[in-house]
Amino acid sequence: MLELSTLSKTWILDIDGTLVKHNGYKIDGYDTLLDGVKEFFEKLPPDDKVVLLTARKEEYLEDLIKFLKENGIRYDYLLTDMPMGERILVNDRKPSGLDMAFAVNKDRDDRFKIEYMLSETL
Repeated sequence: MLELSTLSKTWILDIDGTLVKHNGYKIDGYDTLLDGVKEFFEKLPPDDKVVLLTARKEEYLEDLIKFLKENGIRYDYLLTDMPMGERILVNDRKPSGLDMAFAVNKDRDDRFKIEYMLSETL
């Protein structure tokens, strides 16, 4: 379980396989939200920032934005055309010793169960 501070946070989330069925927009012709995603977003404090990433090409952006809006998935930034390789987050540690970066890997298309990874600070 991650022990997080009470400070506002920046959430950096991949879309395909993390929030929605991987390649569902290609296979099924539409996106499908994974279980647990809505509940997670409903719990996010309003001061937290959300950055969404996807390898999808910009040509799919309009449909994706519509889908996210229809499903109440808020975000502050949406980045498309990201490389399909690893996503690497580097941040500094506060002088107090507070780690300022965490990474969580989940199995593709599995339920979005962030709650089992987080303390009650969310």
